[in-house]
Amino acid sequence: MPRRLLSAATALVAALALAACAGLPTTGPVTPGLAAGEDLGEPDFAFRPALPQPGATPEQIVDGFIRAGTGATANWARAQEYLAPSFRGTWNPSAQVTIDSGDRTYVATGEGTVVATLQTEAIVDAQGTYAPSDGAASDLTFSLALQDDGEWRITAAPDGIVLAEDVFPSVFHAYAVQYFDPTWTYLVPDLRWFPTNTARVRIVDALADGAPSPWLAESVVNAFPDAVTLDPASVPLSAGVADVSLSAEALTLDQETLDRMQTQLVTSLATAGVSDVEMSVSDTALSASTVATRSTRVAGPPLVLTEAGFGFLVGDDLTPVDGLSPAIADLSPAAVQVAPDRDVAAVRTGDGLVVRVRDDGQVATVDERAGLVDPSVDGTGTVWSVPTGLPSALWAVTPDDTVIDLAGDLPGATGISAIAVSRDGTRLAAAVTVGGRAEVWIAGIVRADGVPERLGEPAVLGELPSAARGLTWIDDATVAVLVAGEAEPTVLEQPVGGPGETSAAPTGSLTLAGGATASNLRVHLDDGALLVQRGVNWTQTATGVLVLATQQGTPQ
Repeated sequence: MPRRLLSAATALVAALALAACAGLPTTGPVTPGLAAGEDLGEPDFAFRPALPQPGATPEQIVDGFIRAGTGATANWARAQEYLAPSFRGTWNPSAQVTIDSGDRTYVATGEGTVVATLQTEAIVDAQGTYAPSDGAASDLTFSLALQDDGEWRITAAPDGIVLAEDVFPSVFHAYAVQYFDPTWTYLVPDLRWFPTNTARVRIVDALADGAPSPWLAESVVNAFPDAVTLDPASVPLSAGVADVSLSAEALTLDQETLDRMQTQLVTSLATAGVSDVEMSVSDTALSASTVATRSTRVAGPPLVLTEAGFGFLVGDDLTPVDGLSPAIADLSPAAVQVAPDRDVAAVRTGDGLVVRVRDDGQVATVDERAGLVDPSVDGTGTVWSVPTGLPSALWAVTPDDTVIDLAGDLPGATGISAIAVSRDGTRLAAAVTVGGRAEVWIAGIVRADGVPERLGEPAVLGELPSAARGLTWIDDATVAVLVAGEAEPTVLEQPVGGPGETSAAPTGSLTLAGGATASNLRVHLDDGALLVQRGVNWTQTATGVLVLATQQGTPQ
C-alpha cells in the first residue's frame, strides 16, 4: 500500500476508535453481562417491519400488516400494531403461513373492507408442514374501522401470515423432526418449517405434544408417550446444551424409552444448533443416553454394470457384490437396485421383466406385466413394481412371492413413470401425472410385522415440467428427479417437505443415482459416460457404463 494511503487509513482507524470511545458511558450503574457459559440465544437477525403511518388509508394499513409478517419477534408484535386493540387477542399469526409470489393487489370493496389478491405458491400449516400450491390467485378479506384517534385499524382478518417466497426462508427455516421407523432401527426425518426465534420450543413440542405429518403418521413411531408433555413450554440453552423440562409422567418411564426420547431430541435439535440435551422433571434430572441407529449412507464408489461385469467401480477396477454380481450380469439388466444388506436385488431385465436376485444366486420373476418401470426394493427384500401409466396397478411382492395389490393407494393419479422406496423403508416416492400435470408424490408405507399393507394418504412434493425419466433418494430427506422431455434435461432436487431446486442435467442423461453424500448425485449418459455432480458442475468419472445401479444402504 502507498505510504499516503497507509497514513490516511491509519488516521481513519484512529478517528473511528476515538469515536467509539466517545460513545462509551463513563458514569452510571454497572450493567452485568452474561454469566460464564450462558448462551446468547437465537441471533438477533430479525426483520424490523415498519409501524403504521399516521393518516394511512385502509389499503395501506392492510399492505403494512401483510408486510409485517416478516417480524416474528414477540408473537408478531409489529403486525399486531395494525390491528384494533379488541382484535389483537383473537388473531392467530401461527395458524399458517401463505407463501406467495410477492405480487399483491389491494382493492377497497366497500367502507372498511379491503380485499388482497395474491398468487399462492405454498402453505405451511400450524404444525410447520409445507405443502406446495398451484400458484392460483386467492383473495384475503380484511375489515377495518376508524379508531378513536382517527386512524384505520384491522378488526377482522384471516388467521396466519403472508410471506413472499424470496423472504420466507429468511424468517422460517427447515428443521428435521426425527421419529423412528416401526422397528426402532432407523431415524426418519419429518421436515418442518418454524420461525428461527422459536425453533427449539417448536421442535420439542412437535415430539412431546404433537404428531408426525399426516401423510407419515402411520409409518413411523414416537418414543414420547402421549401423557408426557413439555412443562414449562420453553427450551433454554446454555453452552450448547438444551434443557428440556417434561411433565411428571416422565418419571415413570423405563430406561429404553428415555434413551429413545433422548435420541429423538438430540438429533432433532441438532438442526437448531443444539449439541446436547438434558431432560428433567422440575429439578430432577433424567438420566438418558442416545441409542444406536442404522445409517442409510451408501458406499462411495458407484455400483455399475460394464462389459467386465457388475460391481463397484473404482478407477478401472470392478469389485463384485458377493453372491449377486454373476446372476445380475447374466440377466443383461436394464435397471438394478440393491437392498441395504446387499443380500437381494430388484432387476428389470432387457426383456422388461422384474426379477428378484438373491445372494445365493437364485433368480425369480416377480412381475411379468408389460411396460414396467424400474423396480425398487426395501430392507425386507420386498420388491415394488408398477407398469408405466398405471398407478392403480402398484404391487409390493414379499420375499415369499406374496403379491400385495396396492390398487387405489395413489388416488387421483392418472399416470406413473418412476417409483423409489426410501432407504429406511418407511416412504414411497413416485413421479406421477394428474391429468396433464406431472408431479412428485410421497406416501408413507403402512406395515404389519414388516409386511406392507397399504400406503398412507399421499402428499404432493412438487411439480415437474414433464414426466420423469428417473427418480432416486439422495439422502433421508431429499429425492432427485431426472426430467428429459423435449427440452434439455433437468434435475429437480426435491426436499420431502420444502421448495425444490432445479438445475441443468448433462445432455443425454438416462438415469441417476444418489452417492455417498447429498452433493454426489450421479447421472448415466446414453454414450456410457458416468458423471458426478460437483457443485453446479458435472464431472465425468467413468466411461463404458451399461447400467448405473442404485443402492439402498450399506451392510452394518
